[in-house]
Amino acid sequence: MQVTGGVVVIQAKLTSHPDTLQFILDTGSSGISLDSSTVRFLGLTPIFSGQLIRGVGGIREVPILRNLSLIFGELQVDSLDFYVNDYSVLTSVYGVRIDGVIGYALLSRYILTVNYETQLIEFFNPGTYLYPRKGTILTPQINRLPASVVTLKDLKKTSIPMLLDIGAGLNLLLSQRFAESDGVLDTARKSWVTSGEGIGGQITLRLTILPSFWIGPYKFKKIPITIFDDPYNVTNYPVWGGLIGNDLLRRFNLVINYPKNEIHIYPNKFYQEPFDYSYSGMELYLIDGVVRVGFLAPASPAAQAGIELGDEIIAINKVVSGSLDAYKSELTHAAKKLSIIYKRGNQIKDVKVTLQRIK
Repeated sequence: MQVTGGVVVIQAKLTSHPDTLQFILDTGSSGISLDSSTVRFLGLTPIFSGQLIRGVGGIREVPILRNLSLIFGELQVDSLDFYVNDYSVLTSVYGVRIDGVIGYALLSRYILTVNYETQLIEFFNPGTYLYPRKGTILTPQINRLPASVVTLKDLKKTSIPMLLDIGAGLNLLLSQRFAESDGVLDTARKSWVTSGEGIGGQITLRLTILPSFWIGPYKFKKIPITIFDDPYNVTNYPVWGGLIGNDLLRRFNLVINYPKNEIHIYPNKFYQEPFDYSYSGMELYLIDGVVRVGFLAPASPAAQAGIELGDEIIAINKVVSGSLDAYKSELTHAAKKLSIIYKRGNQIKDVKVTLQRIK
C-alpha cells in the first residue's frame, strides 16, 4: 500500500489480465468499482442495470461488470461485481493513476489490518482475532458503511455517529445543515473557501476550526474541518453528523473487522503530527502529467499574488520536482511566504504568496 494525497492506494490484478491496477481503499464506499478508461483499456464490456451511486457531487446511473476476480499477492477474491465510474479526476487530484475503488463489497469478507507506519495491509479470514493490547475497539453501526459515535465538545449536540471514511483525504467533513444547527458555524468563527472532488465533479467547501474532538478515548484539539452544502445528503444527516477522513484516521493503525462490527484503533507515530492550518486558496491538480492550478478561491492569497486558474506550477520554494505531493507539502506551512514559479502561455513568472493561517 501507499498513502498519497491523504488516501490509501493498494495494488491488485484481475485474474483475466496481467496489468497491475491501483485502487483506493475506501470504507466510505459500499461497493467496488473500476474506472471507465481502465475498463476500455482492458477491453471489458459492462452492462447497465439501473444501478445508481451517490456521492458528494451528485447521483449517477452506472454500468456494472459481474463476477470478476481480484488478486492481492497470493490472495484471490472471487465473485465480485464492479461498478464502472469515471475516476479521471481522482488521478488528477492524487497524482497517481487510480483504476478503481475498493469498499464494503470486498472489505466485508475479511479482517484487514492497515499499518500506516509500515504501509502494509494484511487480510485475514473472519473468525477469532487477537487485537493489540493497546488501543481501543470501536463498535460502529455498519450498514455497508461504518459509523461510530464521536464526541464534539462545545456544540449543542456533543455526541453523534460519524462515518469512518479512509477514502476521504481530509480530517472531518460536516454538512452545512449539521454545522448550522449544532453550533459549528457560530458568527464569531471565520471560514475559508476551498474545493473538493466527488461523484458529479468539483464542489465548493469551507474550512474552519473545531475546538475539540474525541474518537474513543483519544482527544484532538483545534482540528481543521471542512463544511459543505450537502443537497444529496451523503452525510446522512440528521442520523450522522458527517464523516471522519483519512487525514485524521491515518494517525492510528487500524484493524477493520466488519464481520464482528468492530474497528480497532491504536495511535501510531503520526498521532502527534501537527495538523495543516495553512491556506493559499488554490488547489493543485496533475493534468496530462503537468501540475496546474485546478481551483482558485477569489481574493485568496494565491489570487491576490496574481496566480490564475490553469497556471502550470514550475517550482514552489526550491522544490522543482514536478511531484504533486511535493508541491502540496510546501503549501502546508502556515503563515509562511512562498516563492512560486509558474508558467502561463509562453511566459514564466515568479511571485510571492503569503499563506494565511486557519484559526
